[in-house]
Amino acid sequence: MSERKHFGTDGVRAVAGVFPLTAPWVMDLGRAAAEVLKQTTNNPTVVIGKDTRHSGDMLEAALAAGLTAQGVNVMHLGVIPTPGVSYLTRSLNATAGVVISASHNPYQDNGIKFFGRTGEKLSDTLELEIEAMMSNLADAPYATGTEMGSVINYTDAERIYINALLEQTPNLSGLRIAIDCANGAAFRIAPRIFQRAGADVFAIYVTPDGRNINRGCGSTHLEHLSRIVAEGDYDFGVAFDGDADRALLVDSKGRLVQGDHMLYLLARARNEKTVVTTLMANMGLEVRLAELGIGLERTDVGDRYVHERMLEKGLHLGGEQSGHVLMTDLSPTGDGILTALRVIAASLQMNQSFDELVDDLKMFPQTLLNVRSTQKHSISKHPVVQSAVLEAQNRLGKRGRINLRPSGTEPLVRVMVEGENETEILEIARSVGTVIETVSSESVL
Repeated sequence: MSERKHFGTDGVRAVAGVFPLTAPWVMDLGRAAAEVLKQTTNNPTVVIGKDTRHSGDMLEAALAAGLTAQGVNVMHLGVIPTPGVSYLTRSLNATAGVVISASHNPYQDNGIKFFGRTGEKLSDTLELEIEAMMSNLADAPYATGTEMGSVINYTDAERIYINALLEQTPNLSGLRIAIDCANGAAFRIAPRIFQRAGADVFAIYVTPDGRNINRGCGSTHLEHLSRIVAEGDYDFGVAFDGDADRALLVDSKGRLVQGDHMLYLLARARNEKTVVTTLMANMGLEVRLAELGIGLERTDVGDRYVHERMLEKGLHLGGEQSGHVLMTDLSPTGDGILTALRVIAASLQMNQSFDELVDDLKMFPQTLLNVRSTQKHSISKHPVVQSAVLEAQNRLGKRGRINLRPSGTEPLVRVMVEGENETEILEIARSVGTVIETVSSESVL
């Protein structure tokens, strides 16, 4: 299969207004997507949602222009979380859905992500077809007259999505919950859902201005929320990212509850047999799940790869440390609000406080050492490096691990070591790092 030029693991993402996220290019993207959709569907309809970024309106208008120019109808959903677009794509029987968002990135960035009619991310094959079609638009005449697509503003989107989430919401009466909405797509929806479930809600970062999304807030900046929860006698804190497809929690002491903790709680509450996560998940999660008779499978970093493994093995729970959790029996994509609700529900059904449940998962010390190497993609295959890694793994045994991973942007190899003894893992990381530096300086791989 050819490599995609513009689509990454999470759609097209760049600085808005800079190629490829310019109005002409995005219009062509819309035209190309329309032509691909028309090959399989008569009278296709695409729903479009967005987060609160300043550039969202421009990109939405350009994309809609391209789609309608080729005869595809468009339904604008307005500001709504990414999983809301996934849900409405399915519930409205749309041909495809589009999210305009750059997730947890700063406001200058933006992105375009497609969903298929099932609400799942568009396949690599279809993304390649769209990219190929962009090179052949000269052969795709513009629609004219009644063949042009129409545009409507679908005003019930928020209500329908809220009602769908409420069906998965536990009774939160008597709980005090602080919510950080990141000045993003969840700023209206999340507080309403928790309030309607009976919680006493204090919501922060709910005044988006187009430029303050994720700025010092949300799931990547939990300091303010942690302080509010700890000092304000709250039971839970919940923080979303800009498009609300992920969530992280804070316990009543203000401590971070990351994805590993949430997967642990959900696996217990849901009686899962196996959980899927990535190479970056803490070894403590693997050890604790094994003690409970629950298996763990690891994939490359990225929710796309987690989702693929879950589908391949017929599994229903997976996720990442970032709080991007997948429960495919409830939703085909990560949903931060749903994740937070189900984690809280899981804690309520057990005979322990949330703080105690968090303490029950002992996280192993982890160190990450960056080692400079111009041969970052091949160095791990060198016999001397492989020997050093094997020796390190033997030393760690079954209660530790070592992983080498090339940086995606710099000439670096990341040496990650986990184990029960912090001094030991530091020694191992430095030792393997020294071997990599020596081999890199002496060989041309």
